[in-house]
Amino acid sequence: MSPTINVIIPAYNEEDSIGKVIRDIPSQVSEIIVVSNSSTDATEQNARNAGATVLKEDRRGYGYACLKGMEYIAAKTQAPEIVVFLDGDYSDYPEQLTEIVDPIIKDDIDFVIGARVKHLREGGAMTVPQIFGNWLATNLMRLFFRARFTDLGPFRAIKYEKLLALHMEDKTYGWTVEMQLKALKRKYTYKEIPVKYRNRIGVSKVSGTIKGAIFAGVKILSWIFKYSFKK
Repeated sequence: MSPTINVIIPAYNEEDSIGKVIRDIPSQVSEIIVVSNSSTDATEQNARNAGATVLKEDRRGYGYACLKGMEYIAAKTQAPEIVVFLDGDYSDYPEQLTEIVDPIIKDDIDFVIGARVKHLREGGAMTVPQIFGNWLATNLMRLFFRARFTDLGPFRAIKYEKLLALHMEDKTYGWTVEMQLKALKRKYTYKEIPVKYRNRIGVSKVSGTIKGAIFAGVKILSWIFKYSFKK
């Protein structure tokens, strides 16, 4: 029997891409949850038209949107076995979801990250701050925790019960690294799957601005150092 899979997609003004993302998600997913993070365009309507459940989260922040999606899942009568997080900008290839969840289904791995490896990335898909930030964060995690992560990629899957046990709390840019650090602390089994990555549709709200890149970098480093010295 196939496991139940829910997908959470945080989205802020992604009207041109959200429909494409939803339509490319494999049919094995039982519910696609788009969390509109104060969108002012047609993101919500386009997501509904494509068949997604649409939630609203007026507090701006990637983590706020993810937590809203988790809150919705927690209220369901039947919880999923796997939760997948995916961005709404069409930079990832949603059809690779099958590859992302396979290690959980077949090998009982707890947590899987889609790693945006260089040879599978479209030119310019990741900015210099993103590349450097990933390199620095993953190397610090290797230094402090002997981690094998190479990326903080947003395309990821995790067993739902394991996700709940992490007690996620970051509201903004630190969501991805918080999940990885807490997974390491709890000694979850994890794996990276190389994924393709293309130039997003529209302008990034984080890496596309100097302010966003700086705030993201500070938040990521603060989480790493917080857990490095936490007993």
